[in-house]
Amino acid sequence: MGEKKSGPVIMVKDLYKVYRIGENRVRALNGVSFAINRGEFCAIVGTSGSGKSTLLNMLAGLEKPTKGEIVIVGEHVEKKSENQLVKFRREHIGFIFQSFNLMGTMNAVENVALPLTFQGVPKRERIKRAKRMVHLVGLDKYWRHKPNQMSGGQQQRVGVARALVVNPEIIFADEPTGNLDSNTSREIMNLMQDVVKKQNKTLVMVTHDNQLASFADRIIRIVDGKIVDMIDNTQKSGEKEEDKVNEKV
Repeated sequence: MGEKKSGPVIMVKDLYKVYRIGENRVRALNGVSFAINRGEFCAIVGTSGSGKSTLLNMLAGLEKPTKGEIVIVGEHVEKKSENQLVKFRREHIGFIFQSFNLMGTMNAVENVALPLTFQGVPKRERIKRAKRMVHLVGLDKYWRHKPNQMSGGQQQRVGVARALVVNPEIIFADEPTGNLDSNTSREIMNLMQDVVKKQNKTLVMVTHDNQLASFADRIIRIVDGKIVDMIDNTQKSGEKEEDKVNEKV
């Protein structure tokens, strides 16, 4: 578990992304600024075409902004070369995808261990760390299972474990429950909430679903490339916890 440090781990300042489509110029992002603190679960919410996925791609260094700054763990992402970005992502960032992106020929532990292979971690250590993460996401009985022997929810738990195995400071999740039913989605969101708290990770999730966004500490709402609302959800979460305690008493 990382030591707790407060303060912003992500800072975005005056971000623009302009696409040229024929004669037209489309502003996918139109002057976006915000900061996300270490250990915070932040949801970026918007409809299709709002600019939320473009924003996530830029935070992850997968797309370059037209203008503006993106500072992650003190480093300017927008100034890095492709090779520097690959190294930066490998060292600081975990990804959770909507489509799970698991390797069909590998079992749960092997899938989770995969990112460590790219880091050159020895096999014994890789398997040990992967098993620890599989245990963390509650899949002890399934570690020898291949993806086609698991439900969608179980596969996404493997996806969460795989994002965590590299011990990233930041996890980016793109519609992580897009392929799951509502009950399973809630389970995965509870798991992600839990991970953020216990592991002191920063989680940035992009979603179109307000229900899923309500699990986050903070909700950033984006419309037509602009932030229209920022909601601090921790107050509500605190009240919910209090209610649970009162119920038990």
